[in-house]
Amino acid sequence: MISSLTGAVAHVDQDSLVVDVGGVGLSVAVPPQVARSTHIGERIRLHTTLIVREDALSLVGFDSREELSVFSLLLGVTGVGPKSALGVLSSLTVPQIAEAVASDDDAPFRRVSGIGPKTAKLIVVQLAGKIDAPPPAHSSDGAVAPASDDVVTHVVQALIGLGWPERTAAEAVAATASSADAPDLANVPALLRATLATLGPARKEPVGG
Repeated sequence: MISSLTGAVAHVDQDSLVVDVGGVGLSVAVPPQVARSTHIGERIRLHTTLIVREDALSLVGFDSREELSVFSLLLGVTGVGPKSALGVLSSLTVPQIAEAVASDDDAPFRRVSGIGPKTAKLIVVQLAGKIDAPPPAHSSDGAVAPASDDVVTHVVQALIGLGWPERTAAEAVAATASSADAPDLANVPALLRATLATLGPARKEPVGG
């Protein structure tokens, strides 16, 4: 397995590089942002993985070991091949991927070319617990930022789906999001669990009054 390579860049394409390693030019598929920031003659180090197929051997490279790890995780998702996995990492940063997975939000993945709704959902489900959630955001004065409006909205909708009246759900989420534990509740699963703990079992509205 070729896990990394270092050499001079001999050619730059839109989504690949040719790197001269010991007199041998190796073609490496890379995210477009890597190709755009690289120049011929520049010495570069890439973290790589070798994709083995019946008809080809392909190298894929990244600037960081973290990106390579996420790429490997994506390849383990049903329906995601090397091209789609590279597309995800070309469109989203590792923190953005981690945040989407932690928030159970497949929308960012649906916006990636070649990723359909079913595959986007599978990415969120199958990567859950396998990729670390990003640390809580901090405001300019160093304080931990509260849960975003988007997170709050998702949690309120989830509670309504569980049978809570909209007003009760909204008030409970707002109170929980502003509590002393708020720094640890910046994503949907965490805020939902904490709010449910204060509300108790879900209640269904009686039918027919």
